[in-house]
Amino acid sequence: MTDRSVLSAERVRADVAELLGREPESIAPEENLLDLGLDSIRIMSLIDRWRAAGATVEYPDLAERPELAHWIAVVTGEVRA
Repeated sequence: MTDRSVLSAERVRADVAELLGREPESIAPEENLLDLGLDSIRIMSLIDRWRAAGATVEYPDLAERPELAHWIAVVTGEVRA
């Protein structure tokens, strides 16, 4: 069994903010993360990080809906992609 407790909404937000060089609180849940500067290579690095922590997530799960709120739901397992 995988411990998913490390995959909180706060961690997802912090990981995204780190790659964008922004404060986590400055990213609104509905903002398009691609418009903020995330590219495919950064998305893949996030996926690798989150998989290592126990998430089951694929690139299309995130790329098709690049809003922070959706990513949090997918990565934390709150909703299926």
